Amino acid sequence: MLTTLTNHPEATDPEPFAGPDHPIRKITRIMAFGGTWTNDNKTNMGGLFDGMAAEWSERHVDPTKRAPVEDALERGDVPLDGDWLELGSGTGAGARVLSGRVGSLVCSDLSMGMLSYAPGELAPRAQADASVLPFVDDAVDAILMINMILFPAEVDRVLRPGGTIVWVNTLGDQTPIHLPAADVLEALPGEWAGVTARAGTGFWLAARRGLR
Repeated sequence: MLTTLTNHPEATDPEPFAGPDHPIRKITRIMAFGGTWTNDNKTNMGGLFDGMAAEWSERHVDPTKRAPVEDALERGDVPLDGDWLELGSGTGAGARVLSGRVGSLVCSDLSMGMLSYAPGELAPRAQADASVLPFVDDAVDAILMINMILFPAEVDRVLRPGGTIVWVNTLGDQTPIHLPAADVLEALPGEWAGVTARAGTGFWLAARRGLR
């Protein structure tokens, strides 16, 4: 079940950037719906983001990324207590919003280059491949993913029963790593209820899983 809220008052349309034929868009959809994440995928994606890390740290920690996350926390009925994990945490956009507002936070990213520019004082950082996370089953209460490839089986494994995900695409359907809210719910194992809205130039989905 997916409920769509009214747009945030300051929501705007993104500029054209990455359409449906973008190669990363194709990989995102394949991984969400049963594709195999290969060593080449891991190497290529890690190298791509390592190479962008310095520029990313200057240009991509900004209100554009904050707006959908802030709106999700305010209107998405997201529980802030408990243990949070951010996947694809990059240079710290999500950590800057969540730090001090949630029970605990760990930030994880495939790219060590990205992590090296993230503010370590806000949360512990872990380099990890999100397709095989180094966390035990039922490890966290909530997972934040900003412009992140979805690996449904691992999200299902590490998230506790009744847990929550916050999915954000900061450029909406122009985000290279993009899945619509309805497709995220469809890809995740089990029964989910979600709330979505547009904010900034993107959108957010706050989804809670039923008890197993």
